[in-house]
Amino acid sequence: MSDIQKLADNLASKGPVKVEDSPKRVRILKDGGYIVDTTHAKYVWEHPYYPQYYVPRSEVNADFVQAHDHSKSIMMCTFRTDSQEIPNVLVFTEGPLAGLVRFDFKAMDAWFEEDQRIYVHPVDPYKRVDIRPSSRHIKVVVDGVTVAETSNATFLFETMLRTRYYLPATCIDPKLLSDSVTVTSCPYKGDASYYNLTVNGKEHKDVIWYYKFPIPESAAIAGMLCFYNEKVEVWIDGLKE
Repeated sequence: MSDIQKLADNLASKGPVKVEDSPKRVRILKDGGYIVDTTHAKYVWEHPYYPQYYVPRSEVNADFVQAHDHSKSIMMCTFRTDSQEIPNVLVFTEGPLAGLVRFDFKAMDAWFEEDQRIYVHPVDPYKRVDIRPSSRHIKVVVDGVTVAETSNATFLFETMLRTRYYLPATCIDPKLLSDSVTVTSCPYKGDASYYNLTVNGKEHKDVIWYYKFPIPESAAIAGMLCFYNEKVEVWIDGLKE
């Protein structure tokens, strides 16, 4: 069973965790045009961690092709733009999501809130990211070797997640670093690039990340390096984290 089928079955049997109105204008770009432009999108929590956007069926500017599978309350459908088919679209006919449509976020060309593009998934309106400069002394140790030390770090506090410590790039010996091909995306910060770290002849892959061009709300961490706390030792004012 595919992930989308599992999701449909779960929503049909248990319903969503939570549904709320979004006050934002939401647009979905696909195949060179906006297939949705609505001010009536819903935040739908399919699980407790973050929401997705569901949009009114009446405001979808794409042709319905066929339903592949359906239950009493949900149809799994294909829609079509001028030149592309959009499979695995969920259309809800009954229950708390009646009249709504779910498009796969990654399958669309772009999503916009008002006039700003969003990435990965909508941000949770109940989640905060606070970025604060700090003069607390930070030391990072890998395999018994101090690889970074500063009293000029930036602390990033994200609701329900571990504190991250962003350090000036100049506090780390660049000879220890090598570029990684890994790139990850975060809806709160943007696209992260990674470094591998070599200590005592051993390479530690992807233990450092950084944002070249973070989204405006996280601009304070641009170019700073963050160690993966779970893979290194972090000492704060002489106390091990």
